[in-house]
Amino acid sequence: MPRLPPILRLLQAPVKYTVVPKAHVSAKPAKTPTSGMEQAVGISAIFAGLLVPAGWVLAHLESYKKSSTA
Repeated sequence: MPRLPPILRLLQAPVKYTVVPKAHVSAKPAKTPTSGMEQAVGISAIFAGLLVPAGWVLAHLESYKKSSTA
């Protein structure tokens, strides 16, 4: 086991000195403002993508319980 610490140092070295690039954050306003219709479509898409599947699972929870015991 005397060779284990040098091997561990070799594996840890790249993690210590990883360079993370800066994010390109702009303080300027958007070139084209988002309209109310675009915001409504985006919120609806989030609702449909996240909440509808969760609602489906909750609505069918009893049938899932019955099928797992059989």
